[in-house]
Amino acid sequence: MITLEQGVELVWHAFEDMVGGEIYVKKIPSIRVTDVALAVAPEVKHEIVGILPGEKLHEQMIGAEDALHTFEYEDYFKILPAIHNWSSDPVRINGGKKVAQDFTYCSDNNLEWMSVKTLRSWIENNREKIGLI
Repeated sequence: MITLEQGVELVWHAFEDMVGGEIYVKKIPSIRVTDVALAVAPEVKHEIVGILPGEKLHEQMIGAEDALHTFEYEDYFKILPAIHNWSSDPVRINGGKKVAQDFTYCSDNNLEWMSVKTLRSWIENNREKIGLI
């Protein structure tokens, strides 16, 4: 989960950091939809019906095709433009660590997951921002 404030902070950071053409991807924990249901309505019977046409199980934020131009930072990843060797420009890299050639950032391979307990706590701490559930 990401708050509106965290999203805005990343945008402001991008404005300060960017040279042009970069894509910034915030690091956030993955969450199972079933865990969201358990967090907000634990007393309700939940029935798993399976995946429906057009639905997907996981979200891909950075694909393998972008790995050659992707750098990791503490709270985000930055994909640099592939043109004009801009992805090797130290000014654009600005201290980032190059990711592995086969790197992907997807909800299914994320190392950080939000538990039902943590999700409930997050919802409670952000209730004013997200409204009543």
